Amino acid sequence: MKESIEKIAVIGAGALGAAYAGIFHNMDNSCVSFVAADARYERLRQYGLIVNGKHYDIPVLRPEDLSAPSDLVIVAVKNQHLQDAIRDMKNRVGDRTIIISVMNGIESEEKIGAVYGMGKVLYAISVGIDALREKNRVNYARQGKIFFGEAQNTIISERVKRVQEFFDKAGIIYETPPDMIRSIWWKFMVNVGINQASAVLRAPFSVFQTLPEARNLMESAMREVIMLSGRIGVNLSEEDIETFNKVLLNINPQGKTSMLQDIEAGRKTEVEMFAGKVIELGRKLAVPTPVNEKLFDAIRKIEAVNNSANVT
Repeated sequence: MKESIEKIAVIGAGALGAAYAGIFHNMDNSCVSFVAADARYERLRQYGLIVNGKHYDIPVLRPEDLSAPSDLVIVAVKNQHLQDAIRDMKNRVGDRTIIISVMNGIESEEKIGAVYGMGKVLYAISVGIDALREKNRVNYARQGKIFFGEAQNTIISERVKRVQEFFDKAGIIYETPPDMIRSIWWKFMVNVGINQASAVLRAPFSVFQTLPEARNLMESAMREVIMLSGRIGVNLSEEDIETFNKVLLNINPQGKTSMLQDIEAGRKTEVEMFAGKVIELGRKLAVPTPVNEKLFDAIRKIEAVNNSANVT
């Protein structure tokens, strides 16, 4: 008898974590919990979350909680919090647990798998959700879609089927593409472009929907990822940029990327995961990355100004 997914732990209560936790809670208010430590635990317990105007008091477990492991763990933290998340999820991971990371970048699955085994990890990306977070409030108009699966999905594995059935029940929009590694690199290309360009220009999606100059900056950063992908055999192309441009046209014009939200809130960005990783791979693979080098420097300067303002 195939085991169903009934208990879900979400690590990270930002825009994505809150949005998905709210959807799960709407389906079954006893199926989902957050895992959080220290001040995050206290904030979630005290204030809960408000998602699309609805208040949620979703249970919060401390990392040391010894209750039964979860069937599904969803990791939705920023890059700088991944190591803490890997440590904090330890008691939620059992023999049958499936772990999905909806984080940005191209390395989170391998980092989680290095601790818990890749046999517990499925690859995933979240595309098209327009969630905006302000303190404990998250609003979104479009759920977008989760792409997930094994690295290759020409044959659908039993654990992928388990998650598909659960997502169907919860109302999560998803797709299981044949090649998840290529999909992850496509999302990486998208983030390197739109996230970083929006942060430097302080621009919502409407700017990229209407101004060719903004799209040119975005696409020039993306093309450096395309060059890198060719060196490792993933082979992204100009068609992949066009695929995103079609997605872009359907995103809420007033929406903002996660990096722009971080900049405006004075938070640390994920620039090391984006431009930093492109620069690192460029040096390793002898691929020039001048656009990402400029974006990296510009975003780090913005962070420094934000840090100075926060101190004063």
